[in-house]
Amino acid sequence: MQPKNTPLKRRKYDATFKADVLKMIANGQSVPYVAQALGISEALIYKWKQRSKGEEKHHFSSQTSDILIENQRLLQRVNQLETEREILKKALAIISRQT
Repeated sequence: MQPKNTPLKRRKYDATFKADVLKMIANGQSVPYVAQALGISEALIYKWKQRSKGEEKHHFSSQTSDILIENQRLLQRVNQLETEREILKKALAIISRQT
């Protein structure tokens, strides 16, 4: 038994352990069952689950912004090509009238 004034040591879990726990949850095992089987608290698992959702949102947001930037660049290129095509059509019409 520990004295009252002695702080408890916090256990640290690596990223692979956390990922494995979240995979177990995703595969249909309940949080209480996994927590009891591994000897960790349910609250800790729920915290890891919440953090992983936040990281997924950030990753998704980053990909979305990259796609939007690429889309804007492609739209500008399409507008440029359409303008060049119109200029070439007008030039062809002028050249065709002169002959």
